[in-house]
Amino acid sequence: MANMKPADSKKEEFRKYLERAGVMEALTKILVSLYEEPEKPDDPLEYVRQRIGNITETDMEMDTLRKELEDAKAKIIELKTKLLKYEPDEEAE
Repeated sequence: MANMKPADSKKEEFRKYLERAGVMEALTKILVSLYEEPEKPDDPLEYVRQRIGNITETDMEMDTLRKELEDAKAKIIELKTKLLKYEPDEEAE
């Protein structure tokens, strides 16, 4: 029994790692969508592969959009700062 604890601990640690990374949620969603398919695919493994690919592409797109948004916000702040040099804030007067 003493030998089983470290293995169980490692399994639990790995499970928590997968949950933090969003893997468990993604796989669950894919499996639920497969379950809900009215006509089951001939190759369920290929179905899962395609859905995982879509998740990866979507995540990459979201990361790109987040970066673009951060850059745009920084540019707006920069431009507002420059504008204030030439047009002092009327409320401050």
